[in-house]
Amino acid sequence: MEQKRKIGGESLRNEDAMKKDMISELPEALLLHILSSVPTKAVIATSVLSKRWRSLWKMLPKLELYFEHDSSEDVYRLLILHKAPILESLHLSIEDKSARLDIRILIGIAFSRHVRELVLSFCHEDQHTVRFPSVLCSYNDTLEVLKLTQHILLDFPSRVCFKSLRELHLYYVEFDDEASVCNLLSGCPRLQDLVVERHSNFDVETYTITVPSLQRLTIEEDSSQDMDGGGYVINAPSLKYLNIEGLYRIDFCLIENAPELVEAKIGDVSDIANENILASLILAKRLSFYFPLEIKYPTGIIFYQLVSLELVINEIIWLNLLSFMLDSSPKLQILKLIGNVRWGGNGISRNAYQNVCCSIWRHWCGQDTDGNEKMRNKWPHTSSRTLDS
Repeated sequence: MEQKRKIGGESLRNEDAMKKDMISELPEALLLHILSSVPTKAVIATSVLSKRWRSLWKMLPKLELYFEHDSSEDVYRLLILHKAPILESLHLSIEDKSARLDIRILIGIAFSRHVRELVLSFCHEDQHTVRFPSVLCSYNDTLEVLKLTQHILLDFPSRVCFKSLRELHLYYVEFDDEASVCNLLSGCPRLQDLVVERHSNFDVETYTITVPSLQRLTIEEDSSQDMDGGGYVINAPSLKYLNIEGLYRIDFCLIENAPELVEAKIGDVSDIANENILASLILAKRLSFYFPLEIKYPTGIIFYQLVSLELVINEIIWLNLLSFMLDSSPKLQILKLIGNVRWGGNGISRNAYQNVCCSIWRHWCGQDTDGNEKMRNKWPHTSSRTLDS
């Protein structure tokens, strides 16, 4: 009988333990860490659970706010009620047209909370742009990451000061003029990572990137807009990684200063009237190229540090580029050719293919012209072949 009472008592204690709110017993720091991965609106909804949860969301280090059907007053109230001493991340996605007039106040509140990462996105069918409040950019020493997307106008009549900014992403935003580009980038003395995606010269003709601290640069263009001309001037003495893609209709891409460059990927670049784009990469260790149209090859240069080369070969012009790179790269160890090759007709002749194979043979084996016969015997007459190594 006594044993049954013990078993019954244990069952009751287990039932009480199951009913107890174990999550609320966790330390506040751990709760905030867990809630940081939950959508902000869902976290705010937990405020009705108990007195402890009522104000817990106000200390969240990360906020994600979406304007869709919310009124701007609701968003103001949420930001003002937020009490965390440092706001690590704030994501603002605005789809409500009426909220555009509130952008200066919203960003002002974010900066007063010492925000470290600010992600601002405007997605509207209406093409009207929202002016980023330049008056708030005269001095900021806490912002480390800034990502701006669509329908945002950047007008900086004077130099900004983002003292701690390390990462800047500009997705299809517009600059008021070329001076605004310079005033923004020159005001980021610690900038290391810059991503630019844009519609050719839709806003400015010459896009100048002069950032001494920059280490990674990505430029991608959408050439669907029927606009030609313009280009880029890049001066980044600390640049290590470069990715350029989709420069179809520009006049120039001048890489004036990149002595520390380690890796570069150049894809879908054509119609550029200068040969600087290759000459400026001579110190790189890894290169990846795709040029859909013929470009000019600089004379008298050597890629002394190049050990890895990747080429897309779905056009005839890759033969000339490959021959040029093999002749100019004495330390090359890895060669990767990607794509399909058509033979005969308007494609590549067998002799041209064999000549390229001989060039590769000579590069690695140090063979003179007598080695050509060995290579021709190794790859006899071929009707079709896909190179993928």
